[in-house]
Amino acid sequence: MDTATKLKELLSKELNLKLKPEEITDDMPLFGEGLGLDSLDAVEIVVILKKHLGVTIVDSAQAKEVFVSMKTLTDFVEKELGRK
Repeated sequence: MDTATKLKELLSKELNLKLKPEEITDDMPLFGEGLGLDSLDAVEIVVILKKHLGVTIVDSAQAKEVFVSMKTLTDFVEKELGRK
């Protein structure tokens, strides 16, 4: 399973999204008009990444860059997993 698919499945399940993983597009924004997530969901994503993938978001500035869309999140996770 590729990283994007795994992330979509994790977010859909762990955040109880109304969208199925296959309905989430790579260019979909995580917040606002995209998935419609909020700041509590952002905290939960940090926990999900650490718990399921061993990937850590170090600060809010990094989170703002990473949490733009599914693509930016996927790119970040792939980069971090490549370092391990």
